[in-house]
Amino acid sequence: MWKRDESVKPATPPAPAPAAPAAPAVSMPPAASERRTQLQGDNVNIGKSVVIKGELSGSEDLTIEGNVEGRIELKENILTIGPNGKIRAEVFAKAVIVLGEVTGNVTASEKVDIRDNGSVDGDITSPRVAIAEGAHFRGAVDMQRGTPKAAPAKPAATANATAPATANAAPTGQKVGA
Repeated sequence: MWKRDESVKPATPPAPAPAAPAAPAVSMPPAASERRTQLQGDNVNIGKSVVIKGELSGSEDLTIEGNVEGRIELKENILTIGPNGKIRAEVFAKAVIVLGEVTGNVTASEKVDIRDNGSVDGDITSPRVAIAEGAHFRGAVDMQRGTPKAAPAKPAATANATAPATANAAPTGQKVGA
C-alpha cells in the first residue's frame, strides 16, 4: 500500500506545479490594472489621525478624513471631505464633495456637493451647488458662471432687449457687425 501511495504522490505534484505559475500570472493583471487606475485618476487619502495646519495644495484628487486648518487649493482637482473629515479652511477646488464638516468659504469651478450628514458653515461660490436632504449649510451661495466668455454674450442679448441698454449697446453692435 505504501508503494502505491508513493507512486501516486509523484504523479500528483507535477499537476499542481503548472497550476502554481498560472495563479500568479492571473493575479498580476489585476495589480497592473489597479496601477493604471491610479495613474489615470490619482487620488490621495489623508487618514483620520492626520492633522494638517497651514497651506495644502496639489494636482491630484484628494480625500480628507482627518483635520485640516488653513487653506486648501486643488484648483484642477476634486476634493472629498470624508465622513470623519473636519476642515477649518478656505477651500478652492474644481469640485468639492462634503460628507464631513467644513468651516470656511468653499469655492469650486464646477460643483459643490453637500451630501447626507455633510456640513458647511461658510459661503459657497460655484456654478452648481447640490445640498442633500439631511445636510447642514449655513452661509451664502453665489452661483455665478465661471466662464467669462459666456457672460458677456448673454448680457449683450439682454441689453438689446431693453430700451435704455439698446442705446448704449447700439454703437458696440455696429462695430461688431461692421
